[in-house]
Amino acid sequence: MNATATEKLQFRNIDIHSIPILQKYLSMATSRTCDYTLAGIYMWAGYFHYKYAIAADTLFIKGVAENNLQLPAFSLPIGRLPLNKSIRILREYCYERNKTLTLSAVPADIIQPLYEIGNITTQELTDWADYLYNAADLATLKGKPYNKKRNHINRFCSDNPGWQMEVITQRNIQEITDFYKTYGQPAVDSCYVTAVVEHDQTMRVLQNYFSLGFEGVALRTPSHGIVAFAIGECCRDTLFVHIEKMRHDVSGAGETINKLFAEHMLKLHDITFINREEDVGDPGLRAAKMSYHPCSILKKYNVTFI
Repeated sequence: MNATATEKLQFRNIDIHSIPILQKYLSMATSRTCDYTLAGIYMWAGYFHYKYAIAADTLFIKGVAENNLQLPAFSLPIGRLPLNKSIRILREYCYERNKTLTLSAVPADIIQPLYEIGNITTQELTDWADYLYNAADLATLKGKPYNKKRNHINRFCSDNPGWQMEVITQRNIQEITDFYKTYGQPAVDSCYVTAVVEHDQTMRVLQNYFSLGFEGVALRTPSHGIVAFAIGECCRDTLFVHIEKMRHDVSGAGETINKLFAEHMLKLHDITFINREEDVGDPGLRAAKMSYHPCSILKKYNVTFI
């Protein structure tokens, strides 16, 4: 007797013990969008109600849509199964619950293959598109478009002689955590729930940093101590910058940590692109990300099978 989709897909909670399993399958993802990285799943598991299941050597993740927390949705399956077969399992799973299948955060280049599988409707997630940059541009900041960025960095270096960049290690992780406790609180007038969630999950990453396989650097000055840090992960040819925090009262700290992290990671890894993730509809974040002149905006979609 054939197993039902419900029997095949036994979903489990995502926690620190899930990391090795998730890493195995996420390494097979081909998209440059941040939704198929470890941090993209682990940091946002609570907010999007992510759970995972493994069936036929393929990773299935269910949760809710990125733009609608009331709409049950799934990520694109990743693993051995061909796309049409993994979608068939998800459609059967939804049919058994009298639901239609919705996939959320689907990269633009997967839309056509999904049209070939079945009748679908699409909705662009404009607030959740990723900003992609040429790694060499952010590591060097060469050319007229980056004049203001270089000026901010020069100001930082002038104001803070003796500054140092440090790789995040056991020796400085507590000091970085203490810095974030002091300077990382979201603005009290922030209307973006995601800012509060991101704050809490950044703390979670710092507390479990050495179990996650991420890489990061911190920026230190003689007078202020830690003034900024950045954390990311490399997947294939892309560095994903998941966390970047700085003291806003220290002029140029943000621009400096941005450049130093890009430069550091470009030396260590064979990367071509840097993904600085979404703006979640925040005008300030959008302006900041555009000021670094992305080479591409990676669009994402909700896809519903009808």
